[in-house]
This record gives sequence, structure tokens and C-alpha cells, in this order.
Amino acid sequence: MSILTKALSPALTRRGLLAAATVTAATAAFAPVAQASTQEAVDVAKLPRVKQVMVAPPFLPEHEQVAKDGPKVIEVTLTIEEKKMVIDDEGTELWALTFGGSVPGPMIVAHEGDYVEVTLQNLPSNIMEHNIDFHSATGALGGGALTHVLPGEQVVLRWKATKPGVFVYHCAPEGIMIPYHVVHGMNGAVMVLPRDGLKDAKGKPFAYDRAYFIGEQDFYVPRDEQGNFKKYDVAGENMSDALDVMRTLTPTHVVFNGAKGALTGDNALKAKAGETVLFIHAQANRDTRPHLIGGHGDNVWEGGSFNDVPATNLETWFIRGGSAGAMAYTFQQPGIYAYVNHNLIEAVMLGATAHVVVEGEWNDDLMMQVAKPGPIAAQG
Repeated sequence: MSILTKALSPALTRRGLLAAATVTAATAAFAPVAQASTQEAVDVAKLPRVKQVMVAPPFLPEHEQVAKDGPKVIEVTLTIEEKKMVIDDEGTELWALTFGGSVPGPMIVAHEGDYVEVTLQNLPSNIMEHNIDFHSATGALGGGALTHVLPGEQVVLRWKATKPGVFVYHCAPEGIMIPYHVVHGMNGAVMVLPRDGLKDAKGKPFAYDRAYFIGEQDFYVPRDEQGNFKKYDVAGENMSDALDVMRTLTPTHVVFNGAKGALTGDNALKAKAGETVLFIHAQANRDTRPHLIGGHGDNVWEGGSFNDVPATNLETWFIRGGSAGAMAYTFQQPGIYAYVNHNLIEAVMLGATAHVVVEGEWNDDLMMQVAKPGPIAAQG
């Protein structure tokens, strides 16, 4: 009996939802992909190597917007952690499946032509098999066929950044375990910048002062007979109950960066009037419609590709499920802006809201209160 079968509830075993071997049939079928040619290996070996330090969202790792030199190998370590998280202000608990301990997982940044070398580690304390599928990569199910790891194992995958844009990555073990892992938080994003940086709609060089990564997450938390959210002792114990909730296609929570309120209050995003902020928005499972209340999408790469000319002056934009997009806005007024999923039921009632606190001097020409609230004036 495997470590996974021993650790998880009998319900998981009966359903046959957990892969029994490290190397799946898909891995075997794609095994030749992992064997690089001698010439390719020599070429990559000559490239400079840079370790990219992962940071928790909404922040991005240190990076250059315009590449100063040729392609490089970017070394990244993603550590898989199964951990209990509180996802709202009512104490609702969830055993999250995470890359790097956060929901979403950390952003990876590269330039077109770079190689991204990922060391994927599955901690010995975990109980599930995991892998990773990069929508930014080419071949072998986005790397999913070559990265299956059991607890206590690690694997190294290298892929070439051939498409500039923003992309989702997520765990995709097999079968029903794919959506189960994704809706328990196991997703993140990659940004591949053009080597000469971004361009606006007129083809002119475009730079941002700040960048934030917003990962929208739908959770499906089971309830007990009294309607209270249930709690579980170990990761995976909720499998049978969670699958029943997932089949309704109705999430109990829709949140930004892992929890309701994760990007409000003391955790609100920061900016200054006059600054251009790039917002990268990813949703690994459901369609969403981001909107910045009080601002606009000056430049919007709605489909995520930086090869495409950005749309301009959008009030609300569309992010397809399983993808990421980017929007840039130059703030002109101070104050608190609400960045929301403009399905306002999900924004207000389920948690998909972030705040941006902007510093600066108020401009009455853009907006002013002409008269304070008072009695309705008599008509005459």
C-alpha cells in the first residue's frame, strides 16, 4: 500500500482518484521530450544562470522590464505545501494545496527567449501526489507529464519562454484530481516580457512603475447539516464532500489572493497619483470580469499575449477561465479605488474585491462635490 493510500481517507481509495505511480502513462509517452539534444544542452550550458527569488503575491520578483543582455537560464524553486488556511472573516477553514505556501502561487517573470528551470519540490509532510502544467510552455502537457512527484520527491523541468504574455500555471495530476487541486488553490502565473519591453497600442515603448499579481480563486467548501462550513483534520479528507459541492458549479467563495479581505485594509495595494500600475489577473478555473472602480483600463492585454496590440480605455475586461490577462492604468486622483470582479454578487457577497490606496493631491477639475447632501430645494 502506498504512502498516499495510507494517508488519505478510504473514500479516496474507493473512488480510485489518486494516481498510484510516480511515472504515469502520459509521462512514459512523452519521455523522449525530456531528453534534450547534445547541441541544445551545450547551448543552454553556455548561458548565464540567474536564481529568481520567489515572493508571495500580490508582489512580483525583482525583474528588468527591458532585457539588458541575451537569453539566460532563470532558476526557480517551487515548494509544494499542503496547509490549512482561513479564507474569510468568519473563520472558514480550507486545506489549501499550494505552490510556495500561498494562494495563488508566486509569479515567475522571464523574457522571451529565456529558459525557465523549475525545481518542483513535494514536501515530505504532504500526503498527495502533485505536478505542474505551465500554460506558457510548449510540449508534454505543459510539463505536467514530466513533473509528477510524490511526497519527499523533487523534479527539475526546463522550458523555453517562446511566447510573450501572461499565463496561468496549475497542478494537473490526472482525472478528477485536476479540478480538485486547482480549486484548492494550486495555481499561479508566469509573465514573459518581450526582450525590448512592452509596447502600447501605438507601438511605443511602455513602462510601469509598479506591478501587482491578483489571483482570483473559487473555493467550494462543504457545509454540515446545520449549514455551517465543515472543518477537516488533514488535507484530502474533504474529497467526497468537496466533489459534491464542485458538481454544483456554484462556489461558496470567490476571492482574490486566497482569502476574503486579503487585498483590503492593511493589505490594500499601494500607488501614487501619476504612477502607472500593471495589474496581472489570473483565473485558473472560471471566467471573470475585472473592473477598477474609479479608473479605467488604459492598456489591456485581455487575452494575455504581449504580441497583440492592447485594447485601450476599457471600463471592464474579460479574463477567460484558465488564463491570465494584464491591464495598466495611470492613476490621476488620490483615494481608495476598488478593484473587483464585476459580477458584483461575487465581489460583494463572496469576496472578490481588492482596494488600491492612492496618495496624491486632489484635482477638482476631474471631480468635486459641488454641493453637500441637504434638503431638496423648493421648486419655483
